[in-house]
Amino acid sequence: MIHRAPAALCAAALLHCGVAAADVTLLHAGELLAVPGEPPAREMTVIVEDGVITGVQKGYVETEGATIVDLKDRFVLPGLMDMHVHLQGELGPDNDRDTLKMSPQLMQMRSAHYAMNTLLAGFTTVRDVGSSEQEMYALRDAIEAGWIDGPRIIAAGGVGITGGHADISGVSPDLMKHWTSTNVCDGPYDCRRAARNVIKYGGDLIKITSTGGVMTQRATGTGQQMEMDELTEIVRAATRMGRKVASHAHEEDGIIAALEAGVASIEHGTYTGPRAIRLFKETGAYLVPTLLAGKTVATMAVEADFMAPEVRKKAVRVGNDMAGSFARAHKAGVRVAYGTDSGISPHGTNAEEAVLMVEAGMSEMDVIVAATISAADLIDMSDALGTIENGKQADIIAVDASPLDDIAELLEVDFVMKGGAIYKE
Repeated sequence: MIHRAPAALCAAALLHCGVAAADVTLLHAGELLAVPGEPPAREMTVIVEDGVITGVQKGYVETEGATIVDLKDRFVLPGLMDMHVHLQGELGPDNDRDTLKMSPQLMQMRSAHYAMNTLLAGFTTVRDVGSSEQEMYALRDAIEAGWIDGPRIIAAGGVGITGGHADISGVSPDLMKHWTSTNVCDGPYDCRRAARNVIKYGGDLIKITSTGGVMTQRATGTGQQMEMDELTEIVRAATRMGRKVASHAHEEDGIIAALEAGVASIEHGTYTGPRAIRLFKETGAYLVPTLLAGKTVATMAVEADFMAPEVRKKAVRVGNDMAGSFARAHKAGVRVAYGTDSGISPHGTNAEEAVLMVEAGMSEMDVIVAATISAADLIDMSDALGTIENGKQADIIAVDASPLDDIAELLEVDFVMKGGAIYKE
């Protein structure tokens, strides 16, 4: 419930009492997890001015003219972040038809729809790691400008090798030629060029595919595909120009190669073994596990009939092996940032990853840390996101009861605020 406060004493944290009503919002939280990893507090007020948190106080503060949001019967926590999404589509039997028949403009409208589904699910920031790049950069910039609504987007540009997972597959030779990205490369110097090209056109980071992938319609496996010199040149070029690199990787050989090259994160990490675990811990790289994608493709391989045979075989094996590998990596102390691969799974169901992470042995608090503090660190935005503290962006959500007792509470988010604007209540 939202209402205007009557005349009352000014909150101590507010620097001036004459501020216009529209500028100040007071969130009255029954229980507040301000800093994931620390104990929650009861009966707290979060003060928001012009989209920024300016105070967190004990008790239910009222200030003349401020807007009060009554969350006294809710559990309040920072907005969640998903470090692996694909906002331009969803896996299904019509993917090939849509690619052929949908205009770029209509696809962009659908992307905006998927982005809003994600925001309303409580995910206020996402890292899109594989879409048509100029369209995704435009969506990112339009949301940042306030022209349309959606989560904050950190948008990657992709670099892959000829015939690898990031290259086009499953269509006629003429269409392959037409749809092949200019960022598909061969050899270290060509891949260096491609990395620089991503940055030139607006990529916030570079996404590579050091191994084969499940959805590639070729029987080329899930082992290492990019050579060490290619990986090294991409990371070097990115680093020199202030960008991080995320690497899709399933088998351990490709995980090791990407970590040795200096990537910031490994996406999926399905067959992370002892040597890879040592490298994760030595380098400080994050694992983005995407257990929801594994469950989704394994289920579809059995229940759906649209997957090509080579895809179906990989989906069953990889999908069923992800959770066990993640459990071992987490238990060994690998740093984890939350990511779902949504686009494989439906957008807006991102919180199902949290349930799978807990089922694999991660504590509820550690899952929330992965989706807030760790995610903010991965995208170099810890100064603005990840906690409910003074000076941070007012990205705040609320649920009925404590997700520290039952992580499934995150499946039904009741309140969503991003940058001080309320999108759901």
